[in-house]
Amino acid sequence: MSSDFETYEQDFGTITAEVTNKIGKIPKLSGEEKTQLVLNVDKQLEEVRELLEQMDLEVREIPIQSRAMYNSRLKSYKQEVEKLEKDFKRSRIAFSDEVRNELLGDDAISSESQLIKLREERAHLLDNTERLERSSRRLEAGYQIAVETEQVGQEILANLHTDREKIQRARERLRETDANLGKSSRILTGMLRRIIQNRILVFVLGGIILLTIILAIYLNLRSH
Repeated sequence: MSSDFETYEQDFGTITAEVTNKIGKIPKLSGEEKTQLVLNVDKQLEEVRELLEQMDLEVREIPIQSRAMYNSRLKSYKQEVEKLEKDFKRSRIAFSDEVRNELLGDDAISSESQLIKLREERAHLLDNTERLERSSRRLEAGYQIAVETEQVGQEILANLHTDREKIQRARERLRETDANLGKSSRILTGMLRRIIQNRILVFVLGGIILLTIILAIYLNLRSH
């Protein structure tokens, strides 16, 4: 799993480096050339987002004890992409001095206020868009936490189920041991009872023999 994650990391580094370079060129261009470069950067940013999703899926498959390190790296990549997206939005409405003068021509001075107003309106729209994106990211982070919590809960339930089976097996062995002890106790009780009966029988026979001897001696003495 980690090897796949590192492969995605390499692709991520290559594409973001290209995107950074192209974003720096956008304000210096105009017309169709600028439009094509904007579309190209937008496409590459979409590829970067897909790579982040793939890395996110890989991190979820990594064992919990090793997941924290990869989550930290993934978080830094997401922050990097957020910065690239902000720079990209600014670059689309930004113009170099040469391009601005080319677009405005002789009316550059009179149209400066309109350009400033336009920039303010676009900046306001970008702020609103960023707020929406932050809310979306918070919802996504909450969802991810919920998923991870569910996974931890499932693992805990699995461990509890395993522990329950162990306890049940231990109880069964204890019952078997109790049954064996009860059987052994009954056997010992029976043996003890027979020993006592045998001793009583020996004493009775001994008493009878003794009485017979005494009686024989008495009758012998009396006949004389």
